[in-house]
Amino acid sequence: MSKAVLHLSEGTEPGFLREVEQEAGTRVSLCYQCGKCAASCPVSFVMDLEPYQVMRLVQLGARDEVLRSRTIWLCASCTACSERCPREVDVAATMDALRALARRSGYRPAEAQVALFHGIFLDNVRDTGRLHELGLMVRYKLRSGDLFSDLDVGLPMMRHGKLKPTPHRIRGVEQLRVLFARVRAREAAAVRQSTGADRESEAAAGGRPEKGGEGR
Repeated sequence: MSKAVLHLSEGTEPGFLREVEQEAGTRVSLCYQCGKCAASCPVSFVMDLEPYQVMRLVQLGARDEVLRSRTIWLCASCTACSERCPREVDVAATMDALRALARRSGYRPAEAQVALFHGIFLDNVRDTGRLHELGLMVRYKLRSGDLFSDLDVGLPMMRHGKLKPTPHRIRGVEQLRVLFARVRAREAAAVRQSTGADRESEAAAGGRPEKGGEGR
């Protein structure tokens, strides 16, 4: 096991495993760290924790260690790990659940640009009902400050008509926006509930350090 397990920053929380399993809808407890998920992952080379190490840390109840990690934000949700897991653990769904728990619990994303991209992507779909690639790219570039890194790819795509200048809006986009509003309302309620539970735990434990998203 990696040094991450040997230096747990905030100790362990026994209820974390159950919380993650309920959120993800899969049995993380079945993982026995065979490593097939890491071998299947196309982006594991940039992760601070291998996917199977995240599963083990969840089993150990290492909440802070997991929710502060870069790995949960770098996961591409390609599901290769889930398809190859011999224990049928949905690793991709677990990563998605961990991102949701991190946001709900007030952890700053360890990969801020990834979180920014996710938000702009969803806003783009909410506005038109479909993804408008050019609009997504322009919004992301302006908000991230990374203006020129993909010009060698974007300009040829525009010349060949691969990036449409205007979005195509679906019928019934207003109904879609209502769904987005409902989800946001539920997220806000979950955050309030989680914050209240965290304050109770903090008071019982005599206070705990501020949560952050920095990697080790």
